[in-house]
Amino acid sequence: MMLEFCLSDRIDWDALKRQFAARGRVEIAELLADGQAAALRAHLLARHDWKLVMNAGDKVYELTRDAHAALDAGQRRDLDRLIVAAGRDGFQYRYEAIRAPDGGDAASDDPIARFIAFLSSPAVLERLGHVLGHARSRFADGQATSYGDGHFLTCHDDDVAGKNRQAAYVYSLAPAWRAEWGGLLMFHRGDGNIDEAFAPRMGALRLFAVPQRHSVSYVTPFAPEARLSITGWLRARG
Repeated sequence: MMLEFCLSDRIDWDALKRQFAARGRVEIAELLADGQAAALRAHLLARHDWKLVMNAGDKVYELTRDAHAALDAGQRRDLDRLIVAAGRDGFQYRYEAIRAPDGGDAASDDPIARFIAFLSSPAVLERLGHVLGHARSRFADGQATSYGDGHFLTCHDDDVAGKNRQAAYVYSLAPAWRAEWGGLLMFHRGDGNIDEAFAPRMGALRLFAVPQRHSVSYVTPFAPEARLSITGWLRARG
């Protein structure tokens, strides 16, 4: 059965607009109508086509779960050593992802593509544009992400030439998450301290202006499950 998405009727859009204007970021605690976030989470848990995504400088590398499992112990140690060393001083990331087309696909049988198409729909973009305080975006892009043991994303601001990103979003699908497990969405001040941090919250959409310096903290070995979410950007016309 295809998942259909609709907005919760308990959202105070005017209050969100005021919060965003004051902070440049906001949390929509319950974006979807009852039961839809849980159904989307169940779908992500059942997927087997996740790919490990990591970078080396400007180059992006992906490994299927089978390819990663085929590495011997020495190869895994070497890969881990390289990624951790690069993360000390530069922009580095490691997590699992399932890609989706820009703007999503409302006719797809893939709920990830359908969710992004829902975010890209005129009615939803109009609501989110109201929160942002400017004309609505042209479309949303996105991917499903899974941050498990040892996964992280170091500090960056999402401002990439030619992408026309107005705001970034993180739609959380991880219930009952504890901050000490890691995986926090953290916003950085200019002095190197953390201005604000959000632990994953099931069904919540975090929306924040681009550019804005942020990171995802290292997920600890004692986190009992992966930090599941759908993440991406609201993008303007080029």
